[in-house]
Amino acid sequence: MTSQAIILAAGRGERMRPLTDTTPKPLLPVRGKPLMQWSVDALAQGGFRRLVVNTAWLGGQIAAYFDQRPASADPVKLAFSHEGQDFGRALETAGGIARALPLLGDVFWVLAGDVFVPDFAFTQASVDRFAAGGKLAHLWLVPNPPHNPRGDFGLSDDGLALNRAEVQYTYSTIGLYRRALFEAPWCPIPPGNPQGVAAALAPLLRTAIDAGQVSAELYTGAWTDVGTPQRLAELNDAS
Repeated sequence: MTSQAIILAAGRGERMRPLTDTTPKPLLPVRGKPLMQWSVDALAQGGFRRLVVNTAWLGGQIAAYFDQRPASADPVKLAFSHEGQDFGRALETAGGIARALPLLGDVFWVLAGDVFVPDFAFTQASVDRFAAGGKLAHLWLVPNPPHNPRGDFGLSDDGLALNRAEVQYTYSTIGLYRRALFEAPWCPIPPGNPQGVAAALAPLLRTAIDAGQVSAELYTGAWTDVGTPQRLAELNDAS
């Protein structure tokens, strides 16, 4: 059974120390539940209940948390790609996705386990529209937060992501992807990443964007990259 989404949860969370010295960032509590649980719940609500989670730093805690929950609490089927156990380190975004590729379908969601986006709707209509469109990826962009004022990508009038634009937005870390982006000729890492190659996602995306193979849209709902203890505290103070 192939998975419909991968939640990226392998990072060390250096900027969140000392909180992440003993707790992986995706399990830090936000408004009464672990940060990553918000994403799991949102995917399940949209009907996406077969998920992959990649782990490295303190990854055993993430697996244990979900293993200990009663089946009635999470109507999801979780598979884990334990990069820390297999290679002793995280494989970065593209390397981690390539490692988990045998567990994923032809089209799948990708999202970070440390982003708080409580109102985002993961819908089958979005998947169907993306699958019919033939692009390699579709990105949700957000207005630039203070910590990323220059943004990451532009957005054309006809809905294509741009590497260079007068107005740039920040990549929300939420996207729909086609597995072909992580196969030759786009990605040099073999599916399954048997050698444990660490590789970032941005170069793959930028190459595909230059080829006109990445669409995008702007999301203006609540969104927080929970990257520092201060941002975590602000979220919880606002609850």
